Amino acid sequence: MKFLGGIMKKALAKVLIVMVAALMLSVPLTAQAKELTGELEIFSWWAGDEGPALQALIDIYKTQNPGVKVINARVTGGSGVNARAVLKTRMLGGEPPESFQVHAGQELIGTWVKSDRMEDLTPLFTEMGWTEVFPEGLIKLIGTDKGIWSVPVTIHRSNVMWYIPANLKKWGVEAPKTWDDFFAIAPKLKAAGVMPLSIAENWTINHLWESVALDSLGADNWDALWSGKLKFDSPEGIEAWALLGKILEYTNSDASSLSWQQATDMVIDGRAAFNVMGDWAAGYMFTTKKMAPGKDFGWIASPGTGGDFMFLADSFGLPKGVKNRDNAIAWLKVLGSKEGSDTFNPIKGSISARTDTDLSKYNDYLKSAAADFGKDRVVGSLAHGVAANETFTGGFSSIMEMFLKSRNAEFAAKACQQLANKAGI
Repeated sequence: MKFLGGIMKKALAKVLIVMVAALMLSVPLTAQAKELTGELEIFSWWAGDEGPALQALIDIYKTQNPGVKVINARVTGGSGVNARAVLKTRMLGGEPPESFQVHAGQELIGTWVKSDRMEDLTPLFTEMGWTEVFPEGLIKLIGTDKGIWSVPVTIHRSNVMWYIPANLKKWGVEAPKTWDDFFAIAPKLKAAGVMPLSIAENWTINHLWESVALDSLGADNWDALWSGKLKFDSPEGIEAWALLGKILEYTNSDASSLSWQQATDMVIDGRAAFNVMGDWAAGYMFTTKKMAPGKDFGWIASPGTGGDFMFLADSFGLPKGVKNRDNAIAWLKVLGSKEGSDTFNPIKGSISARTDTDLSKYNDYLKSAAADFGKDRVVGSLAHGVAANETFTGGFSSIMEMFLKSRNAEFAAKACQQLANKAGI
């Protein structure tokens, strides 16, 4: 009996050893590290007026990880147009940055997840309890049936029209709730030497198109475009392009030479009455221009889209094979934390992706955006990577360039459908 008891004790000891070993393997590598060293390259397009918000995150990271040298690799260019081109070269060349900014949704999933170049972050989400604090719908957007692929940092609203209350009062007009309202006041503004609507380089007109199309199509048909249930060259699709063409008659001719900030400046200094831009414009006016929301600048949902919240989310993922993986995971932990979120977003002009955000830290515009996000119909942005993959978004820019020259709505709609077929929509 003693012999059998000894065998049983030895067997039990072996089982315990195996269990402990398995448990240690299941613990993320970062949890075992005492102090991180080496480098962390952060790749983004947050520069200029958006730079201070990124620096605030880096400061948190450096406080937590003083032994890590942070390389802030920024590629300037609105909406990440230039950054995505550089990133593509590096990813395909086998030299990925430790973590890179990407629009949540198909911009990442349809490109780098599809090509098996990203790590599944499900274990990190589980470890940090993020499945409980990020909305379920957002987690579905940044994930597939095979994993969760990025950490959301922001929630931005795309369909916002900006104006200066004092200027509207001076000109005797009100912010238009519909495009018919806009067309009613646009001639009066133009006669007074004021540009009714300011626009900038190509991507800002893509941005305008999605708000116009959301109004023209309605939210159900907007979603139907991206599921393939509604054709881009349907009568409804053609009408959206025709409406855009009519609106462009009341815009500035020097758009291609302007940045989105310069288009916003036209509204600030009274050369233009309105501008349709994402709510990073609020961050620009509040942080850079020191303007008070609701007093110095005002906003309304882009005409015809009241009750709809067209959103995009900036996020960061973890490429496979990075040199300093632990450092990258520590960065992602900062991004997903309440401290990081509530430090970054008030400066950036965006709302937190977390449901437990401290709204006392946010200005009046952001509080209103958070309230709308909680009650409005939420739809995904095309111009900012939510609704479609990179094949479609890249090709759409070329279609827009052709439309700006021809103003042929039917041709643009048919070209979009051909592109959708190519992109697998």
